Amino acid sequence: MEGQTAPYPPSNPYPLTFSVEYPDRPLDRLSTGLRFLWIIPIGVIAALLASGNITVESTNYSWSWATGGVLVLPVLLMLVFRGKYPRWWFDWNLNLSRFLARVGAYALLLRDEYPSTDEEQAVHLDFSYPDASQLSRGLPIVKWFLAIPHWIVLWFLWIGVIFCAIVAWFAILFTGRYPRGLFDYVVGVARWSLRVEAYALLLITDQYPPFSLDE
Repeated sequence: MEGQTAPYPPSNPYPLTFSVEYPDRPLDRLSTGLRFLWIIPIGVIAALLASGNITVESTNYSWSWATGGVLVLPVLLMLVFRGKYPRWWFDWNLNLSRFLARVGAYALLLRDEYPSTDEEQAVHLDFSYPDASQLSRGLPIVKWFLAIPHWIVLWFLWIGVIFCAIVAWFAILFTGRYPRGLFDYVVGVARWSLRVEAYALLLITDQYPPFSLDE
């Protein structure tokens, strides 16, 4: 009724959004069939950026160097002890996450454009720079623990993603299309995973992620 508020107002949207444009054209059968080969060059780059470091050991020497990785522990320490989230650390995490999302979408056959290292393409991932003064200074220490229920559910959901990708591989080879229901499921699981990552690893929000595949 007019002048009355709803008893259950809608909750705030989660501060991370993720979507992949459904291809409105036949996908490339050759690219799909040989995806396990085509992905190797960009996969190596993604692995180097995401691994954090490389270590080489021998009986006579041991050395390592940093190659990247999402910044987790430095951000956690800065939030806990200084109440700050350095902007360039955020920019690195955002752009690395976007790149890895493009590679992931390509690996899961959602798109057949070769992943760009810098252009957004058809994979859209975004989250806003947080106001560190509004973030809890103690919660980041236990977020990984609070996210355990999500990790457990996602483990089973990602098994489903693997089966979806296998079915989609055959479907694309024969029809050129990724079945829409499977497509939405795979994107939904990726979205769920990214929201948990935003909460427990990227530390951009204190809002607990929903148990949902929806946008």
